[in-house]
Amino acid sequence: MAFDEVRLPARLAFGSTGGVERRTEIATLASGFERRSTPWALGRRRYLIGANLRSLDDMAELTAFFEARRGRLYGFRFKDFADFKSCAPGGTIAATDQALGLGDGARTAFDLAKTYGDVVRPIAKPVAGSVRVALDGVETTGFSLDATTGRVTLAVAPGPGAAVTAGFAFDTPVRFDTDRIETTLESFDAGRMAAVPLIEVRI
Repeated sequence: MAFDEVRLPARLAFGSTGGVERRTEIATLASGFERRSTPWALGRRRYLIGANLRSLDDMAELTAFFEARRGRLYGFRFKDFADFKSCAPGGTIAATDQALGLGDGARTAFDLAKTYGDVVRPIAKPVAGSVRVALDGVETTGFSLDATTGRVTLAVAPGPGAAVTAGFAFDTPVRFDTDRIETTLESFDAGRMAAVPLIEVRI
């Protein structure tokens, strides 16, 4: 999949709207009862950005970013200010925030993930330098991180039953969900941009 490891500048996302989309299929029976199912194991994020931009310079920067991604062709990183940490947005990242798995004495690679109730969301785009790891609650620096996949590799395999946890900041992998953006010139130094849709991509 075509993906650029660049983040949309945060100021271009201020005033954005967005949230999680689920897909539920509902069959209503003759009795009035329902059967509900979903083909999606995970939700998918959607956003609208750019609608609050007024500066011609900011609109030009978003247009340049859009052009560099070839519209919908290349994915990129997006900071969702409502959900960008292993903890609550206003909290402090701790090495014990999220469970990654249990050691077996041989395994050294663990993938970052964030849990929402009983739903486990893979985190493929952590922010480099933000990841903290702990073994049985004791923080360790003996690991390496692949920031393009979210895989943590420990220097030494944790023993059987040892809890591996991590804390981190992360970006959401997205792409533009349109091949066209529109701007309106309102004065010599200000304008208005139609909202530009983004959609989460699976990595």
